[in-house]
Amino acid sequence: MGSSKSSGNTTSTVRYAPYVENHHTAFLDIVAAKRAAVIDTSPFAAITPIPLETGFFGLGFVLADFPSLYDMYGKFMAGLDIEVLYDQVFEETVSGPQVNALVSAEAALMDDDLVSDVLPRFQVGMRDINSVVSSSYVVGKAMLEDARVKALSKFSGQLKYALIPVATERWSKHLEWNKAVVMTYAEINKLYFSAKMDVDTHNQGVVAKNALWPFTVLEYERAAIGALQGATTTTSSPAGSSQAAKAIAGALGGASMGGMLAGMSGGAIGGPAGIVVGGLLGLAGAFI
Repeated sequence: MGSSKSSGNTTSTVRYAPYVENHHTAFLDIVAAKRAAVIDTSPFAAITPIPLETGFFGLGFVLADFPSLYDMYGKFMAGLDIEVLYDQVFEETVSGPQVNALVSAEAALMDDDLVSDVLPRFQVGMRDINSVVSSSYVVGKAMLEDARVKALSKFSGQLKYALIPVATERWSKHLEWNKAVVMTYAEINKLYFSAKMDVDTHNQGVVAKNALWPFTVLEYERAAIGALQGATTTTSSPAGSSQAAKAIAGALGGASMGGMLAGMSGGAIGGPAGIVVGGLLGLAGAFI
C-alpha cells in the first residue's frame, strides 16, 4: 500500500495508516465482487428504441409517404385564384340548397295564402258585382298571380342580398384557412424534426451506454482503487542527507532569522535570546 518515486536526487515515499490500508483492501475485494456480478448485465440492454415514426405517421409509414411542405403550399396557396374562389364561394352561399329551400318554403306559403284567402275573397267580390264570367275576373286573377310572383321574387332578392356579406366573410375565412393549413403543416414538420433529434439522441445514447457499460463499471472500480489519494503522508529527503543534517540546517537557519528579527525589532527581544528562540523553532521545524 505504498509507492516510491525518485526524481534526480530526491526520493518520495507514499504510505497510509495501517488501518486505512486494511480497510481499503477489504473495500477493493467487495468492489471486485460487485464488478464481476454486474459487468455483463447492462441495464440498458432491455430498453427498446422509441418508435417516433409510428407515433407520428402510423405503423409502417415514414415522412416521405406524405406530401412535402412545398407541395402543400402549391396546393393551397401558390395555385390559388382568389377571383375564382370568390365566385365559387358566392355561388355556394347565395344559391345553395339552404337558400333554395327557404325560397321554396316561402313560395308554398304564398300559394296557400292565395288559394285559401286571397282568391276566395276576390271571387266573392266579383260575384257580388256579377262579373264572374267577365274579362275583368280573368284580368284580376292574373294580377293576383303576378303579385304573388313579384312578392316571391322580392323575398328571394332580399334574402340573397343579405347573404352577400356572408359570402364575402366566407371567402375571407377560406383564404385564412388555406394559409392556416400550410402553416399548421409546417409546424407539424418542425415538431417532427425537433422530436426526431431528441428521440435520436435518446436512442443513440441508450445504445452507447449499453456498449460502454463494462467500462462504466470499471470506472467505478478505478475510482475505488484511487480512493486513498486524499489520505496520504509523503516524506521527501535529499539523496545522501540524514534527518540530523536537516535538523542542524534548520536550527542554523532559524537562529539566523531570529537574530535578524531581533535587530529589526530594535532590541525588544535580546539579541542572544532571539537567536536561541529562532534556533529552537528551526530545530523543531526540521522534525515536522
